[in-house]
Amino acid sequence: MAFRAVHAKWGTVFAHLPDLGCEQSWEAVWKVKPPAPIACAECRHPMYAKTSRSGLRFFAHAPHAPDCEIARQGESEAHHLLKLELASAARDAGAHAEMEVRAPDGSWRADVLATDPGGEWTMALEAQLSPITAADITARTVRMREHGVTSCWFSDRPRPPWLGTVPSIRLAADADGGLTVVEGLARFTGSGWQVPPPASLTDFLRWVFAGKVLPHAPLTTLRYPLRQLPQVWTAPQYVIAEDAYLAEEEKRKRYQQERERLQQERQADYRKKRDKELAQKRARNAESRARAIANATIVEERARQPHRRAESKLHDELMERADVQGAVAFLASDAYNIPVTAGWSSSEGHWAGGVPLIRTDERVPTAVLDPESGQLTGDSFRLLAGLLLLFSTKARKERFERNTRRRRKVPIDGWHTDFLADLPAQALALSGARAHRRRKPEECTCPQPQLVAKISRAEYPAEPAEEMGPAAGLYTAVCRSCGRSYARPWRRVLAKGPEPEEANRAGSVIPPCVPAIGEGSAS
Repeated sequence: MAFRAVHAKWGTVFAHLPDLGCEQSWEAVWKVKPPAPIACAECRHPMYAKTSRSGLRFFAHAPHAPDCEIARQGESEAHHLLKLELASAARDAGAHAEMEVRAPDGSWRADVLATDPGGEWTMALEAQLSPITAADITARTVRMREHGVTSCWFSDRPRPPWLGTVPSIRLAADADGGLTVVEGLARFTGSGWQVPPPASLTDFLRWVFAGKVLPHAPLTTLRYPLRQLPQVWTAPQYVIAEDAYLAEEEKRKRYQQERERLQQERQADYRKKRDKELAQKRARNAESRARAIANATIVEERARQPHRRAESKLHDELMERADVQGAVAFLASDAYNIPVTAGWSSSEGHWAGGVPLIRTDERVPTAVLDPESGQLTGDSFRLLAGLLLLFSTKARKERFERNTRRRRKVPIDGWHTDFLADLPAQALALSGARAHRRRKPEECTCPQPQLVAKISRAEYPAEPAEEMGPAAGLYTAVCRSCGRSYARPWRRVLAKGPEPEEANRAGSVIPPCVPAIGEGSAS
């Protein structure tokens, strides 16, 4: 279907124009005899004037036409109508419009060629309804540009894939039957591109011809419902607004980067200062822990001597406990490879109710079995922070860590803890039956007990008596020979000489000299 032909006398005639573009009527070429002398503009083969059932006028090739582009491809009614709309809108916008204009060298043909009456510009208005690749439409645009002709492509199809590849617009019919721009035109507001107010095809072409809108490749995101097109039509002020926004964003980004750099420097300085303070704290803690271990070692040695002289069975009974045996075997295994034995000073407060485990080769404290978080004091905290805390069960370990964390009694590097994975059943029963780890000493059975009374962290001489003295109702007497508590009546002995020694910094008491029974006067 063609809408343009060449008359032998009148020149180019157009089927869509009432006067055929040459001040002649349609009846002068339609159904006349002999046939009107009209031919194809491409192949010069004779053509006939025809009318479709809907009343559309067009030209058709006579039989036996050669391989002509118009005869081969033809033109749809929708394409022709869109060209008519483009030509009419271009004229309404103040331009001179011609249809089916060829390039001088025949390299391209414009559907509608709009020119400025003053001759300042020329633009091809292309109606594209059939499928076409982005490469082909770009090549056709470049060929026109090489001849100084700009172009704009139009389509009324939904979501044409090539839209935005070249300067292009998508149109849609409005309620009045006219064409309105629905895609390809955008405006920049705030921080992105948005849909502009509706614009008719005539208004859009008027803006294009006047230079009020131009093709632009967006540098920021096109907001929904706009598609992310490579190229849109927009006004120059919106291009300036986008550039200003990008410059402000770049400034803001540099400011943010500088702020982050300064923050990282402050954080680095803070970490450096914190690491220095932690190193100083660790050094002080190491000294205090070393002193606490040294004092505990002295107390352990002093507690061991009288028990060994008296051939006390306290240590043997302690070593018979299943949990203590499990701890000794656990430390002697490949996990630690440390030979230990139970300590003699388990009743001292600096073990926090736990059983001290002493290295047999160096005689220094190495671990503590089942300490209680509720019995942690300043001295016991410093001592236990430098030792391995061993627990008979995993539940005991977790409970100790949870309670110390809740009470904020945790070293800066945390506790060094472990638990016995394969503790015998009798050990679990024994350890679960004890509410506190501080063991109540058994009663003394020595024939001549060497008694001391522990009163307010100090030790005072005491002796057996027939009746309980006043202090016996409030305090407990302990035999120095066997280390067991004395349950029978006793009374204090007022010793001659200096006052009894106070507890040392580790929380342990340095035993004073015990006078022989009979020295001093009884209270």
